[in-house]
Amino acid sequence: MTISRLLCVSLFLLYLVSAPFDKMAYAAEFRILILGDSLTSGYGLQKGQDYPAVLERIMKQFDYPVKIINGGVSGDTMYAGSERLEFHLEDKPHLVLIALGGNDALRNVPIKITRNAFDRILKTLQQRRIPTAIMGMKAPRNMGREYIAQFDSLFPAMAKKYKLPIYPFFLEGVAMVPKYNLSDGVHPNAAGIYKMAEKTAPFIMNLVYHVTQSLNKNQKNKNTETPVIGKQPAK
Repeated sequence: MTISRLLCVSLFLLYLVSAPFDKMAYAAEFRILILGDSLTSGYGLQKGQDYPAVLERIMKQFDYPVKIINGGVSGDTMYAGSERLEFHLEDKPHLVLIALGGNDALRNVPIKITRNAFDRILKTLQQRRIPTAIMGMKAPRNMGREYIAQFDSLFPAMAKKYKLPIYPFFLEGVAMVPKYNLSDGVHPNAAGIYKMAEKTAPFIMNLVYHVTQSLNKNQKNKNTETPVIGKQPAK
C-alpha cells in the first residue's frame, strides 16, 4: 500500500470513528448535479472513470445512497455552463456543485465575463432555493500576475457573496503532477480523478449530511421526515 493510499484510508477511518454510532438510511436517492467541464465529463477516460462516477462509488461505500449527475461538457466556460443550467435542473437535484472556470482561465476570458456568468448561475440556484457549493479553481501560473490574482480571488469572493461553502481548489494535489495527468498535462488521468474524488468526498459528504438535516427542520410541521444520510462527518 502506498503512503498516499495509507493516508487516505487513515483519514476515512478517522471520519468513521468520529461519527455517531447509529447508522441512518435515506429512503430515496439524493441527487447531486456537478455542473462542470472536461474535468467533470471524463475527457480521455473510459466509461466509469469520470469524476462523478468515481465520487458516487466512494460515497456509497460510506452509506450515502447518492445519484451524481454528470453535468460536464468538455470545453465549456462559465458562460456556456450558465446557458445549459436550466436543462440540468430538470433532473431536480438536491445539491449542485459548480465546477466550472478552468476553460475561462485557459482562454484568458475577461474576468468580468466570467463573473457575470457565475452570478447568473448562482442567482438562478438561489432563486430556486437549491443548495449549492463551489469547487474552486486557480488560473495557470503563466497567465500574468494581475489575471491570476483576479481569477483566483473570484471563487472565494462569490462564495462569500452568496454565503456558500467552497472547496478551495478542485485540482488540489493533481494539477501539474505528471503521474496524475494525461499526456496533455492538463486533464487528469484515471489515477488523478480517483485522487480528486478521494480528497473531495469528505467535503461533499458533509454537505449532503447538512442538507438533509436542513430538510428535516423544514418538514417538522408536515409530519414527515427526511432521514439524514450516512454518518455525521468529522469536523
